[in-house]
Amino acid sequence: MEKTFRAGETLPQASLEKSTMQHTYKEGDEFVFMDMETYEEGRLTRAQIGDRVKYLKEGMEVEVIKWGEQVLGVELPKSVVLEIIQTDPGLKGDTATGGSKPATLETGAIVMVPLFISQGERIKVDTQEDKYISRE
Repeated sequence: MEKTFRAGETLPQASLEKSTMQHTYKEGDEFVFMDMETYEEGRLTRAQIGDRVKYLKEGMEVEVIKWGEQVLGVELPKSVVLEIIQTDPGLKGDTATGGSKPATLETGAIVMVPLFISQGERIKVDTQEDKYISRE
């Protein structure tokens, strides 16, 4: 819907509510969350969470933004620590500046990591830019 406004017109401010929720488990296509203040359970779909769902792990706390009862978005932490479950083996002599390779994380996300990183290691990942930050 398109609407034109005149200069100086005011609009009522949208009342957005932000609440901290913890991801408890996944059931089918829905993700179950617990409100950390009221301990009420809520369910969100993959579409409501967005593409950052690839970093969502059980026990993780997120910020859920609502307008009334409608979920507008889910904010994950800026960085998460996840374990690498699959990547090519690192070779002796590989350095931090020697290139990168894909690595699959425990949540299913794929990020590019330096060549010296190996399977089973835990790494810190920037959830906003899908980038490797450091080893943990």
